[in-house]
Amino acid sequence: MINSYETVFIITPVLSEDQVKEAVKKFRTVLTDGGAEIVNEEDWGLKKLAYPIKHKTTGFYSLIEFKCDSQLIKKLEIEYKRDEKIIRFLTFHLDKFAVAYAERRRNKKNQKVETKEEK
Repeated sequence: MINSYETVFIITPVLSEDQVKEAVKKFRTVLTDGGAEIVNEEDWGLKKLAYPIKHKTTGFYSLIEFKCDSQLIKKLEIEYKRDEKIIRFLTFHLDKFAVAYAERRRNKKNQKVETKEEK
C-alpha cells in the first residue's frame, strides 16, 4: 500500500556545500530506486541544534516528502544509520490531515516566492 511520508535528516556541519548536496542526492536516489515518488524537497540550510549532538552545535537540515510502500522505510533508515555524515534523522507517516497541512504550507511558500519575484 502506498503511504505518504516525510523524512528530515541533519547532516554534519563539517562538510562542504557540494558534499552536503551529494549526501542529499544519495538519499533521494535510495528513495527513487525503491519506487518512491518524491512530492517535495526542501533544504533548510545550516541551523543551530537545540542541544549538542556528537559534539556538534549546528547541522545542515534537509526535508524530503514522498509517497512509497512501507517496506522502503526500513531500507532508507538503514542507509541513514550506515552514513557517518548523518547526525540525526526522523521519518514519519503522514495521515490525511498532515498531507493537507504540508500541501497548504508548500502553496503558501510558493506564493511568497512569487510575490518576491513580482517586486
